Amino acid sequence: MKKYPKETVVGFFVFLGLIAIIYMSVKLGDVQMFSDDHYHVKASFNDITGLRVKSPVEMMGVPIGYVTDINLDLKNQKAVLTLSIEKRIELLDDAIASVKTSGLIGDKYVKITPGGVGDPIEEGGMIIETESAIDIEDLISKYVFGKV
Repeated sequence: MKKYPKETVVGFFVFLGLIAIIYMSVKLGDVQMFSDDHYHVKASFNDITGLRVKSPVEMMGVPIGYVTDINLDLKNQKAVLTLSIEKRIELLDDAIASVKTSGLIGDKYVKITPGGVGDPIEEGGMIIETESAIDIEDLISKYVFGKV
């Protein structure tokens, strides 16, 4: 008779452990489940070297979203990013998207410079003004070999 209470207690703690693992996986993985607080816009760049999916999107140093998809437009010879932006942020069609480097390690992120007088960009719209990533290795090699 005393065997069942021990098994019940062990089962209860195993269940709590599984719930804790699932919760931490969702929180640490930054999984967006059942949330509809972002909208998607696209931006095309000549070069996005070092940028990855889930790279942050910032405006004035504040994170406002992340990169959700990276594709190649072979017709126009451009890299096309899909950016997930918080709905509370309204981007205007004269906003500028730039690929920037953060810190000494060289993590890349997308910086949005807000526009001033344009129309709002709708869901699935396009940021027209873009600035590609600066390749530090290319600049150093040009300096070393005297092609500056």
